[in-house]
Amino acid sequence: MAQLSFFSAEAREVRLDDLAGLLCGPAQVVRFGASDTARLSIVLTDLTRVPALTAEAASRGVATELASSESGSPVLRTAFRRDLVELAAQWCRGAVKAVPEDFAMDGALLRMWVLASGVPDRRSGYLLGLDPHAPQTHVPLADAVTRMGLPVLRLGPRGAGPALRIAGARRLRRLAELVGPPPDCALAPGWPGEPCGGPLEGG
Repeated sequence: MAQLSFFSAEAREVRLDDLAGLLCGPAQVVRFGASDTARLSIVLTDLTRVPALTAEAASRGVATELASSESGSPVLRTAFRRDLVELAAQWCRGAVKAVPEDFAMDGALLRMWVLASGVPDRRSGYLLGLDPHAPQTHVPLADAVTRMGLPVLRLGPRGAGPALRIAGARRLRRLAELVGPPPDCALAPGWPGEPCGGPLEGG
């Protein structure tokens, strides 16, 4: 049996803070005026992500609802909650989304990121989608993933991005080990390490 990595998503109990992994992707967190409540939301282009995201949030005691954004896009969101205020404080500088200065990536955060915006690319790599509205988060997140032993290539909008690309058999196996098994068969084709997500080629 393979040894469980200390940083793997399965190495510890789930925590509310794991939802920060959604913010590594396109999710947003906002506070309700001056009140002590905040809401987490993510606009989705793929509704097959909803069941797994809903289940992961529920396992952390957070209920979600599927609604529509002002532009009519589907958005999965929480209610305004007191227990999300700390997350908002960590990930916002004023009204701008920002990566916390002491941010450290782990498997649970990566798992949530994959659920939010992970997708295999056409060249046998794997893409972690970034927030196109928060370019200031891209470099810090790339650095955080690299520190986990997963060197990445940053892709811009013209290169299937914005996203971080992980490639090479060793790195893709490391990614699959860190995020753990797919949550259900619906996401399996796009899950790291799954055969139909693309062969693990290269070094």
